[in-house]
Amino acid sequence: MKRYLIFAALVPLLGGFLLLLATTVTSGYWSHPPSMSEAGKLVIVFVRTLQYSYLFGILPALMLGAVDDIILHVKRIGPVVRLLIVGLIGAAVSELLYGSRGSDSGVLQFVLYGLVGFVPGTVSSGVAHYFVNRPATA
Repeated sequence: MKRYLIFAALVPLLGGFLLLLATTVTSGYWSHPPSMSEAGKLVIVFVRTLQYSYLFGILPALMLGAVDDIILHVKRIGPVVRLLIVGLIGAAVSELLYGSRGSDSGVLQFVLYGLVGFVPGTVSSGVAHYFVNRPATA
């Protein structure tokens, strides 16, 4: 149960920020080095849209948590390989969901929208491994 709570808390937070960042980069808004005021605007937009990140990201987060939980029970798969598998599944799903947004298509868009799922999946899987799978100390 803790594993699902970790995924539900971290994936929409990290994924929402990375999705906003990927959309900002692909739109050409940051075609020049960003100033502090532009970075401040990005943070303000992120805080205002955080509720929607959790609204629309909680179900995919729980699905990634379920994949991580299923792979955990395969004894021959170690934690690093499990972390990479969950990250690659998250990258594939986020690329399918968000990759067709906008008029651009190419390697940059593929990589940016792939990172939207890869980073939260691997971070959440690593945090879950660290906090949930550690043996208790006496």
